[in-house]
Parts: sequence; C-alpha cells; structure tokens
Amino acid sequence: MRICSPYTPILIAALAIAACETPTPVATRAAGVRTELAPDAPSSWSEPVNLGAPINSPGAEQAPTLSADGLSLYFASDRLGGLGGVDLWVSHRDNPESPWEMPINLGSPINSPDVESGPNLSIDGHLLFFQSSRLGGEGSNDLYVAYRADVHDDFGWGDPVNVGADVNTSAGEFGPWYTENGADGPVLYFARGPNNTFTQLYSAPVDRDGRARGSAVPVTELNDPAFTQGRPTLAVDGREIIFYSNRQGGLGGADLWTATRRSANDAWSPPVNLGAPLNSLAGELLPALSRDGNTLLFTTNNRPGGLGGMDIWMSRRLPPRAGK
Repeated sequence: MRICSPYTPILIAALAIAACETPTPVATRAAGVRTELAPDAPSSWSEPVNLGAPINSPGAEQAPTLSADGLSLYFASDRLGGLGGVDLWVSHRDNPESPWEMPINLGSPINSPDVESGPNLSIDGHLLFFQSSRLGGEGSNDLYVAYRADVHDDFGWGDPVNVGADVNTSAGEFGPWYTENGADGPVLYFARGPNNTFTQLYSAPVDRDGRARGSAVPVTELNDPAFTQGRPTLAVDGREIIFYSNRQGGLGGADLWTATRRSANDAWSPPVNLGAPLNSLAGELLPALSRDGNTLLFTTNNRPGGLGGMDIWMSRRLPPRAGK
C-alpha cells in the first residue's frame, strides 16, 4: 500500500478517535536551560504563535525544521507549485529577527512526483534527512539522506540515498531526526508503523554520511504500544527528546510530550505531557527543536488563529521559574 500523504487531516482525525561550509556554531544547550525539564514541563514554553504568511497558506504546512544558524526553514507542504502531492520547501531570513521570505520549492532531485516530508538537517548542514514514498524503496515510506558540499546552498543537494534496509522496512518509516550524540556515535531517531496513523519510536546507529550501520530498535521506554508516538526531535546533547502522541493524559487528539536522560548511555525518563499553552484541544504534531534548544516549531490542525487546516507554529523556551 502506498501512502498518499504522510501527514494529513485524516491522520489528525484518526489520532483523535484513538485518543478517546559550516553554519554559525550554536551552543549545545542554551544558557540556563535545565536538563531535568520533565517535572515542570508544562510551564517551560511560551504561548505559541502562528508563523503566518508566507510560511503558512490555505494548504497544509507541516514538519518544520530549522538550520543551525536559524536562517533557513525547511518544511513540507501541498501548496501550489510542487512536483508531487507533498513537497519540501525552504524559506530564508536575513537574521533571527527578520521576517521569513517567500518559500521556494527544493525541486528535483529532492522532490519527486511522490510524497516528500519530514525534513531534518544535520547540525553541520551537510546532510538532509527526509521521508519519501518514491519508487525504489523498501516500503510505503522510506527514509532518505542527501548531501551538499556548500551548506549555504539550499538548492545544491545531491541525489537522495536510501538510508538502508536496517532502517527501512516493508512498513512505513517517518519523521527522521539525526543526532551526533549517541552512545557510540550518530543515531537516527524516527517513527515506524504499518500506516501513518499508528507508529512507534525507533532508533538506529548511522555513520557520518547518514547511512545505517546497525539494526533499528524500538525506544521501548517512550512507546505506549496502544497509542501512536511520532516525529521525535532531540536536543543537540541528546539528553532531551520531544515527540507527539495521542496517549492518555493529553489535552487534544495528539499532544507534544517530553522526556530526558542524564547521558546518551541512560534510558529515557517517563514521558511527560508538555501541557498548555503549548498543547491545546487541537492536534499538536511533528515538533522540531532549534539547535540552541530555545525554539520549538510544530504543526497543528485547525488551531484557532491559523491560516489553513495544518499550520506551522512556534514557541520559545521560558527561563526556569524562581526557586527551581
């Protein structure tokens, strides 16, 4: 079975039913950010704001990710001007306070007549990971990686390469997130499932080129086998993870959850719902942390204040509360 779109309003409805050259360096953790965030997670993020036009449109914008310098925003959209049903787009800004420019389609060879989504950039900017339903993969959606020599050229990507059979299967793989800080080297986190409405979190060791170097294993301490877990995003030091789930204890059909660990060699803490105002009665999905750990981008469906069914929203990390 080929999945027409990896993240669609159908997914939101299903989750609601079930729930009933190198970029400018950044610090590995933002100053003042605590590692043990889970106990006071609901107060850790500001009121989200819609990124507005030209990033959002009447179409479906989803799965955002920022470059390490914060000046390039990659995301998936089914807006007009694409090559397939859902394509990858990029927008630029001059500095972190400047408005985003009109998004441009990444074109071929990144996009195809099939579906591309879930972009994620390596911190050095040379690798782009994403999911695609293009022909030649192992299953309905596979994970791919592309390389560019010039990290300032968002249209200089080479031909995408399938990450490998140790990661990709006859099932669907979604939402890759590459971290260099695994227990023994780089690790690719992602979601896997029989379809796009039911996935669990996995991780697999990969090499510096983004190719699998070992078998994927489920992240058992974060998965609830009765519910969906998807699109993990990690802090640069590998000690904080945020993902979406429709598990019990949330505010809406799908919410954002977080867990922490003391080191890459340790298990994750029990997941904690990030609470309001980050989560709402709408569906919160597909999170992405900035590389300095201070900005969280994510997708919502029909949240008040949006431009379309699925929009990209942003929240800032708040300083720790006094006495904490």
